[in-house]
Amino acid sequence: MRVFVWAFAPAPRMLVFGAIDFAAACARVGDFLGYHVTVCDARPVFATNTRFPAADEVVVSWPHKYLKAESDAGRIDSRTVLCVLTHDPKFDVPVLELALRLPDVAYVGAMGSRRTHDDRLARLREAGLTDEELARLSSPIGLDLGARTPEETAVSIAAEIVAGRWGGTGDRLTATDGRIHAHAAPGLSSGLSSGPSSGPSSGGD
Repeated sequence: MRVFVWAFAPAPRMLVFGAIDFAAACARVGDFLGYHVTVCDARPVFATNTRFPAADEVVVSWPHKYLKAESDAGRIDSRTVLCVLTHDPKFDVPVLELALRLPDVAYVGAMGSRRTHDDRLARLREAGLTDEELARLSSPIGLDLGARTPEETAVSIAAEIVAGRWGGTGDRLTATDGRIHAHAAPGLSSGLSSGPSSGPSSGGD
């Protein structure tokens, strides 16, 4: 007997929190990379399908409430990437508090300047997060590409996600040797290495 099996896995998910211009660019890049992209924001005037045509869905909800509902429903897994672009403590601290305690997600990144990052870390520590949980946060989000525009910043975020998925360093290939397509390092196939990135300080102070 011969059996032919053709398996189809659902697309990995990218959840983008914050209905801003950077989110629109991130949704376009996420769609290009094959993610099922959801943009979520509590403000209905900003969270519209018209503003985010590249997103598979646009959800009007508080980010932490939406993430909890999706997690409780089993729709968050080890391939899910979370991009917190709200740049507002009342939105990003509650959703990050939940995201960094999820047992198995591929990536959690948050936008903001280094001053915003320091303030965010202080708030998260006050909420009871441990250093180990905080080490999962990529903030400021993205790789250091010198990004300025929303589109450039979206590329830097995507680059950090890809590097984490396959164990890349983010260095220029001309400055490295050995195999270009190396196997992912242990523990990196489903997430990023620990520690904050040195990415762009997008989103102001």
